[in-house]
Parts: sequence; structure tokens; C-alpha cells
Amino acid sequence: MGERPGLVTIKGNPLTLVGNEVLLGQPAPDFTVLDNDLEAVDFSSFRGKVCIISTVPSLDTPVCDAQTRRFNQEAAKLGEDVIILTVSMDLPFAQKRWCGAAGVDKVHTLSDYRDASFGNAFGMLIMELRLLARGVFVIDREGVIRYIQLVPEITNEPDYQAVLEAVKGLA
Repeated sequence: MGERPGLVTIKGNPLTLVGNEVLLGQPAPDFTVLDNDLEAVDFSSFRGKVCIISTVPSLDTPVCDAQTRRFNQEAAKLGEDVIILTVSMDLPFAQKRWCGAAGVDKVHTLSDYRDASFGNAFGMLIMELRLLARGVFVIDREGVIRYIQLVPEITNEPDYQAVLEAVKGLA
């Protein structure tokens, strides 16, 4: 498992990402996370759908809140063949509470807190904070990575338009 220092910052301070770096065109690695009812969910269960994986440090922060709300709004426009997953290290209970309070019902919030399975598989685990870096991945129906956006400053939002453009060609 590799370490990639300085790829992301928080308020200008460099952080180290750990895990396996993923590359465009390669099969997305499988991972297991927990849903809001503490049930294990394998990423492979979404095969056959175009998946947007949105990663956030914590839903209880303003930028993560805005990112997840925005993808929830976009989900309604993307159709049934596209699924949006938001993965964070938040506990499933906190994710469920947040979704209820925010009215988020089209994005699947998934927790990586138990094993950091996603964070390690996609190289998005921040060593210093044990949180996930902010990023977006688009995976096609066959499970191949077609788009990667690692947000360099984790206090910034991703480029939503670029993500939606990547999805248009696949949905």
C-alpha cells in the first residue's frame, strides 16, 4: 500500500494519501462499506449501473454538505441507469441522521469507518486525519474507471460540471 504525500491540502497544509492509487481505464477495485442500517455493501453489487462515487471527509461540514446536496439534486436528472454513492468515514447513524435532516434521498450514503476499505482500495485515505479526501470517480457499467477528480484543497468543492460531462457519455 502506497503513500502519496502532498497531493491534497487542508487550508494549505499538505496531507498524505494512503492506499492503492487507481488509474483511468482500469477496473474499479471492489470494496465493502456499511449502509445506514449497518449492512455490509460490496461495490460489485452496483455492477451494470454507471456509478458516481463522491467522497467527502464528513457530511457534518459545510462543503461536504453542499457537495452531497448538489449530487442529490443532479441524481434526479440523471435517470435510473446512474447511481450516486457518497462515501465518508462518518458513522452510519450520523449519515442516516444527516440525510433525514437534509432531505437527501437520491444519493446512497455509505460509511467506510470500519475498515477504510474504500479509502485503501482507491488511495483516498488521509493518513493524518483518518478521513477520506474529497474526490469524485465515475465508473462505467462494466466496472471500469472512466473519470477521476481528486480535489487538491479539501475545503473546496469539486467541479460538478466536469463530472456530469463524464457521465453523459456513459449513461
